[in-house]
Amino acid sequence: MSTFLPFTRPSIDEQTIAEVAEVLRSGWLASGPKVKAFEAALSTYFGGRPVRTQTSATASLEHALLACGIGAGDEVIVPAMSFVASANVVVRTGARPVFVDVDLDTRSIDLDQAEAAISARTRAIMPVHLAGLPVDLDRVYALAERHGLRVIEDAAQALGSSYRGRRIGSSGDLVCFSFHPNKNITSIEGGAVVGGSSEEVRELELHRFHGQARIAADQVETYFAGGKANLSDVAACVGLGQLRQLEAFTARRRELVARYFALWGEEPPLRLPARGDAGHNWHMFAALLPLDRLRIDRAEFIAAMAARGVGIGVHYPAIHLFSAYRALGYREGQFPNAERIGRETVTLPLFPAMSDSDPERVVTAAREVLRGAMQ
Repeated sequence: MSTFLPFTRPSIDEQTIAEVAEVLRSGWLASGPKVKAFEAALSTYFGGRPVRTQTSATASLEHALLACGIGAGDEVIVPAMSFVASANVVVRTGARPVFVDVDLDTRSIDLDQAEAAISARTRAIMPVHLAGLPVDLDRVYALAERHGLRVIEDAAQALGSSYRGRRIGSSGDLVCFSFHPNKNITSIEGGAVVGGSSEEVRELELHRFHGQARIAADQVETYFAGGKANLSDVAACVGLGQLRQLEAFTARRRELVARYFALWGEEPPLRLPARGDAGHNWHMFAALLPLDRLRIDRAEFIAAMAARGVGIGVHYPAIHLFSAYRALGYREGQFPNAERIGRETVTLPLFPAMSDSDPERVVTAAREVLRGAMQ
C-alpha cells in the first residue's frame, strides 16, 4: 500500500536542523540574537518595515488590536469565514466582533456588507487573506479611509502572496503572519506583526513581555499587566532556515496547484477554489463537496479518502455558529456563504514535498469516492 499522504507537512532541511543544534549548544534559548536576526530578515523581506515576532499569529493579532487602542465598547468587522482566532482575539480585547459574509469562491470578506455594518462604535476592519488569496486591498483601505478605521490584516496564511505586484505585508497598516507548522514557512510555532508607528511597535514589545521594559542596567519598569509571547531563539532559527526557502516553497505550491486544476478538468465534481492570479501563494487547496448530490456526508468522504491513503483537512467551520458566538446573538442563516463553506469544504493535500504524481493520486481517489456516492 502507498504511504499515507497527509494534507500538509512541513519541510525542514538538514542545514536548519544543524543550525538548531548550534543554538541548543549555545546556551541562549529564549529571545536573543536569533530572534533579532529573524526580525531583521523579515523586515528586509517586507521592504524595511518594522517587524516584531510573537509566539503565535493569535498573539500577533491580539497585540496588534491592543496597540491600536481597541478595547471595551469597540467593534471590529471580521469575516464569518476564517479560523476562530480572528474573532477570539477581538473578544479578548473586550471589543465585539461584527461578522459579515464572504464570497463563496474567494472566501474574501464581502466589502459591501462590511461597509453596511459600520457603526459609531466601529474602530477597525480585519480582512483575512484566506488560503493565501489576497483580499482586494485597494477597496479595503479606501473603505477604512472613508470611515476612519484601522486595518488589521489577518495574513496568517499569506506569506509569499502579493497584491498587484506588492508583497502582502510590504505596505498597509498592521499586518499579521503565522509560522505554525502547517503554514508556508514555520518557526515551529510563531507569528509576527509587520508595520506600525514607533509608538505602536513599542506597544507590541511591551505586550509580548509582561508590559515590562528595561530602563537602566539594573532596573526594569512594568507599565501594565501584560502577557508573555516572546519567540524563542530555537523557533527563530527554524524560521530563518525556512525563510531562505520561501520562494522555492511558493513556486512548488503553484506547480502542484496547476497540476490539480489540470487534472480536475473543465467540469470537476467538486467546486474548486478561485484561482486568483500570479500573486496567490496557495497556502491551501480547499474545495467544496456537492453534499446535496451525495449519499454520504463529509465525515464519510474524509474516512473514504483516508482508507485510500489520502488525508483531508477541514478549513474552517463558520465562526458565528460556534457556541461562544451564538452566545453573542449570532445565529444560523445570517451568513449563508460562510455557512456553506463551513459545511462543504474539504482541504486537499498541498505541501512542497509532494511528488509530481501525488495530485493525480488525490484526484483519482476523490473521483472514485464521489462516483460511488452520487445519488
